[in-house]
Amino acid sequence: MDDVKIGEILEPGSEEQQQRRAERVRAGFWKTVRKAGRSIPFMDEVVAAYYCALDPHTPMRVRGTLLAALAYFVLPFDFIPDFLLGIGFTDDVAVLMAALAAIRSHITPAHREAARKALENRD
Repeated sequence: MDDVKIGEILEPGSEEQQQRRAERVRAGFWKTVRKAGRSIPFMDEVVAAYYCALDPHTPMRVRGTLLAALAYFVLPFDFIPDFLLGIGFTDDVAVLMAALAAIRSHITPAHREAARKALENRD
């Protein structure tokens, strides 16, 4: 998976695309988090990014980038299908890492606290 493809995946898109992505993310996020489990060592940051993406105070472009990455994460079939044990979330990790690197400064302490509490409650 090269940078061009990741850049294409992370394109914020139109408001309509962002709305569709938000619906997809809300519907499948927690199921995918449970499935990904230990495959993604920075799951706390992914969950904080989820809260950041749904926060109406987050700038629209940042929300769009996060929703694009999270929508890719929740899709059951992507470049490397998630059901392939050991490598299934490799492409998801690359996309999530790129998105987090681009927007990390917009994830607030409140988003991280919400993520910590959500992950504690899911254990």
